[in-house]
Amino acid sequence: MASSSTCSSGSTTLCFQCEDSSNSVNFRNGWRLRSGKFAQLCHRCASVYEYGRFCETFHASDDGWRDCESCGKLVHCGCIVSFNTYLLLDFGGIMCMECSKKNFILARNRCLSDETPPVPTGESRLNATQTMLEPRYRPRVTELKLQNISIKPLFQKLLSASDADLALSRLVIPKKCAEAYFPPLSGPHKIPINILDTEGKEWNFHYRFWPNSRSKMYVLEGLRDYMVSKKWRAGDVVTFYRIEPGQKLVMGLRNTSAGSTNS
Repeated sequence: MASSSTCSSGSTTLCFQCEDSSNSVNFRNGWRLRSGKFAQLCHRCASVYEYGRFCETFHASDDGWRDCESCGKLVHCGCIVSFNTYLLLDFGGIMCMECSKKNFILARNRCLSDETPPVPTGESRLNATQTMLEPRYRPRVTELKLQNISIKPLFQKLLSASDADLALSRLVIPKKCAEAYFPPLSGPHKIPINILDTEGKEWNFHYRFWPNSRSKMYVLEGLRDYMVSKKWRAGDVVTFYRIEPGQKLVMGLRNTSAGSTNS
């Protein structure tokens, strides 16, 4: 890539990418440079940039390409041209801006359509723990199959695109929820865990945490068969319950698509 958009005489503008100087009056702005100015691009290079295919066209053999954790699209990370086309994820990896926007829209629509959550009842310890949870994780009891079962709602989570990815087949559990309601872990090694669905079927998963900077990221793994069976998708809401006595965990799913049923 050229390091300057002007020739030595300063009288002729060069395309920042191909250094073409013909018809410079029609040059268009590209990305913002460290100097604060915009890279000047000829019609051809500017068109490629505006269509979002600049790095694919000119940087295909360069280092720094990574997969979007949601859709698998390749993104050229570390390149100033692609600086605004991806987000860094809390647990590592990246997500392209298209998937990030989809997740935001799903979350916003879910929040707008949600009813006001009822005040949970039950033992004071459970109530105190739920009070500490962020509002988005506080469960809403709406699943009809559970109304006649003696269980206590624990927390809920809106599924992200990565949570619904069959290739990953895992669910990230919010840290406060994991440490409050799941079995304690003495190390990063996974342990088997059995969880019921709301129809009474028992599913075998694995539970573990990944060291994440100075914190931990808790995950439930081996969910592929469950995900396929329940048809869960990004934007659905998964809710965890606890049967008492016995401390048995139950996982329910509220599908957000029209005409869907609870699982």
